Amino acid sequence: MRKSILTLLAATLIAAACSAGEGWVKVEGNKFVDPQGNELVFRGLCFSDPVKLVRAGQWNERYFAEAADWGANVVRFAVHPTNLNAMGWEETFQAMDQGVAWAKQYGMYVIMDWHSIGNLKEEKYTSPMYNTTQAETFKFWRTVAERYKDEPTVALYELFNEPTVTGTGECTWEEWKELQEQIIDTVRVHNPNAVCLCAGFNWAYDLTPVAEAPIDRPNVAYVSHPYPMKRSEPWEPQWEQDFGFVADTYPVICTEIGFCLEDEPGAHIPVMSTDVYGEHITKYFEQKGISFTVWCFDPNWAPMLFSDWDFTPTTQGRFFKAYLQDQAK
Repeated sequence: MRKSILTLLAATLIAAACSAGEGWVKVEGNKFVDPQGNELVFRGLCFSDPVKLVRAGQWNERYFAEAADWGANVVRFAVHPTNLNAMGWEETFQAMDQGVAWAKQYGMYVIMDWHSIGNLKEEKYTSPMYNTTQAETFKFWRTVAERYKDEPTVALYELFNEPTVTGTGECTWEEWKELQEQIIDTVRVHNPNAVCLCAGFNWAYDLTPVAEAPIDRPNVAYVSHPYPMKRSEPWEPQWEQDFGFVADTYPVICTEIGFCLEDEPGAHIPVMSTDVYGEHITKYFEQKGISFTVWCFDPNWAPMLFSDWDFTPTTQGRFFKAYLQDQAK
């Protein structure tokens, strides 16, 4: 399997930084910076779920090597509460330990993502697979922070995948802000170095409240999921209004983007579009210095980046594979 010189170099740099104990990604102003103080733009891939992949026999080095070959410098572990509980915490975390080691081996950082959708304040969710509690959420982040406190490869802690109050009870931005700050404080007891990622409402799309009431903690960044149908074209003015303006002051990472054609498997609102979306959003990110990971590096969870376990790219897979490989040169 091909492993590029750039991938080998990236892996060597990450390993060296980690062994020196000074390898943490940090926030400086509106940028992520690497251990050497250079600006770091994350461009990578969303994995579906560690437990799902273990069950499918696909949580293996080959999977991580393929992600690196596509040009990713970061991968996102989407940890679903029900899957975590079904396989068991220790067994799941042992699998993720191995995943972190593979990511480091191939020169990629890891986003640890608590993958729930709904209203954590009222503990109401959009599907049973996302069911969790505040107590369990705090337990998860204590576990992650303690387990990976000496592992800078696990650089980004995405506190809650997609907050939404549509059909899931009530929660104000101030209440959600306070709850996120409490989670951050819990993380920092065990790992003061982790960068915490904070999302807004509307399924992690809307960051407009950040203008008046940002998260009151250092070393944080903001998350948006600007799928193509969240807004109509022209996209750019609306992206700027809804989340892009935040990147002028704080780091922004769009931990889910992606698209599929209307007639492709898994097509659903809000992801249907064409390469035009890919071209527009990557150009916008370049202009703003916004990081991103593409959903989903899996042949089953839409919008899919490949169609089979030979990693045959889908329409969006062809686009983003070419883009990521070009950026990694």
